[in-house]
Amino acid sequence: MSFKGSVIWITGASSGIGAALARALAADGPKLVLSGRQVDALRRVAQQTGLPGEDVMILPFDITDADARAATVDQVQTRFGRIDLLVNNAGISQRARVLETEMDTLRTLMEVDFFAQVALTRAVLPLMLAQGGGHVAVTASVSGKLGSQGRAGYCAAKHALMGWFDALRAEHARDRIRVTTIVPGYIDTPIAYAALTGDGSAHAKPSKGNARGMDVDACAQRIAQGLRRRRREIAVGKGLEMHALWLKRWFPGLVFRLVERMPG
Repeated sequence: MSFKGSVIWITGASSGIGAALARALAADGPKLVLSGRQVDALRRVAQQTGLPGEDVMILPFDITDADARAATVDQVQTRFGRIDLLVNNAGISQRARVLETEMDTLRTLMEVDFFAQVALTRAVLPLMLAQGGGHVAVTASVSGKLGSQGRAGYCAAKHALMGWFDALRAEHARDRIRVTTIVPGYIDTPIAYAALTGDGSAHAKPSKGNARGMDVDACAQRIAQGLRRRRREIAVGKGLEMHALWLKRWFPGLVFRLVERMPG
């Protein structure tokens, strides 16, 4: 399947996987809506796609702002008339152990990584149902299937995403609503810099795991291919963490012991 002429809305599109996915999907010739909080970065990504200006809508907003979410859905519908693919890619990571993480920080992680993604999807879903179908994707993580040290809140939010979007898929399968959960491992992006520490401040440091991870453009090409093939789940990465997805199913005790021995 090609997304030529389709309306694709990507949140978290100013950098990392979101920006790379915009570039990858642009090859199909869609109409793109790029959202994030950094206007200048979104403009750079729009230029990188090579699409004509009338086919790219830059739509900055704070995904945790309920009023802004509702307004943006109306703006996309007014501009393009429909939404064929929503990619919920906005999110934030964490670098703090359980007892170091304040409850307000934990609530922020859940708000950004879970509730905001769910709320935007619920706002778009009626439009997709009215137009006779659509496709919703969400960037979860290997951390959505496996707990790891120093990321308890992030893992909790990503586990919740996996469950909610799997249930959404089951509920609306007969309504021509396709749902894809994207499960990246370590990808070479700057996600660690904005990750929250225990008190909610930015980590502001690089991650060795991400630095040795899969190239972000190679990752985006894999995701784009999976979306074109309407895959229900897309696991993407090149590190040992990808083996944990099947090892935990068959040898959970082994995986638990390995994670316990890993540095936080």
